[in-house]
Amino acid sequence: MTGVAELSGTDQVVVVGAGLAGAQCALELRQGGWRGRIAVVGEEPHAPYDRPPLSKDVLLGKADATTLDIDYEGLGIELLTGRRATGLTPGVLHTDGGDLPYDSLVIATGATPRVLPGAERAHLLHTLDDALALRALLRPGLRLVLVGAGWIGAEVATAARQAGCEVTVVEAGPAPLPGALPTEIGSAMAAWYAEAGVELRCGVGVAAVEPGAVLLADGSHLPADEVVVGIGARPATGWLAGSGVELDASGAVLVDGRLRTTLPGVFAAGDCVSYPSARSGARLAVQHWDHALQSGGAAAAAVLGADEPYDPVPYFWSEQFGRMVQYAGRHAEGDELLWRGSPQDAGWSVLWLRDGVPGALLAVDRPRDLTQGRKLIERGAALDRALAADPSVALKSALRGATA
Repeated sequence: MTGVAELSGTDQVVVVGAGLAGAQCALELRQGGWRGRIAVVGEEPHAPYDRPPLSKDVLLGKADATTLDIDYEGLGIELLTGRRATGLTPGVLHTDGGDLPYDSLVIATGATPRVLPGAERAHLLHTLDDALALRALLRPGLRLVLVGAGWIGAEVATAARQAGCEVTVVEAGPAPLPGALPTEIGSAMAAWYAEAGVELRCGVGVAAVEPGAVLLADGSHLPADEVVVGIGARPATGWLAGSGVELDASGAVLVDGRLRTTLPGVFAAGDCVSYPSARSGARLAVQHWDHALQSGGAAAAAVLGADEPYDPVPYFWSEQFGRMVQYAGRHAEGDELLWRGSPQDAGWSVLWLRDGVPGALLAVDRPRDLTQGRKLIERGAALDRALAADPSVALKSALRGATA
């Protein structure tokens, strides 16, 4: 790969995707010494913005925009908003606004919400415009049904209750966050819904969204003035068909440890990526803010010639029902589950251990556990099980061989 000092001023990088990953990539390219043209292509009409506040500050009316604080004009970064990628051939990105030649391309098109069959009338929450439109509907007494008790569902339910809505959450799984967390942890979180005045219906799917009601798979009807669906997202990569960029079964872009795709000169970052993690011993596809930020910077470094593998400790957070929920690492089937405290406590945590070494940590209102646990996961440090299970002992003091 050419070093930064050898780059000509005519080399062009095109970043397709104007979310956090794409914006961060463009910023770090310029700050890292790239002197050629940088163009960022985005489908939405807005400049790149932060998505986490959409289900919080924007829905609650505390903010109308979450634009990232980047001086694109001053940095000589060209923003091409309102343009949709339609295809890719070597050296050329095709868009509905014309072709863009590139020397290097970074794919950062993110993910799109999954649509529930039979719920065409329902709202989705993914973009700024989605959040503003939903906010305009929230009012005291509004009967809101949320499909999916995942991270987004819990956050929207939180905001809707604060707006005075009557909220029901329907989840086909046995407890909140199925697939993301073990049922025993999701079940502990179910109490939060009741405390907030939210009706939670688990173990039943949605058959159809009808005018004024939601029909459930068990034949029952839920009155609904508005319906929001939050059942996950899939990589926004359909436009790459026939490009030579290899995708996995989910549609995620397969990259190597340097975020390089199977097409020369093409890199990828953010929610649309599946990358190899030596730390986890598996490929990971992460759809969270921290990964978008870090992988965007790592893709820029790769374009600039760096040869460092991308393998951070995954991290995300969620603010729901007056609680801060944080997660670091990656747990797997067969890991030992170790509780630090109880769900009845003001704050509690859960560790996933492999031969005493933490692979993941979930912390509820215990930010020190998260900070210290994340470092221990990164180091691969073995813990003393008895000390680690004692919430009065700092995790950093629970190393195997240590004394309380």
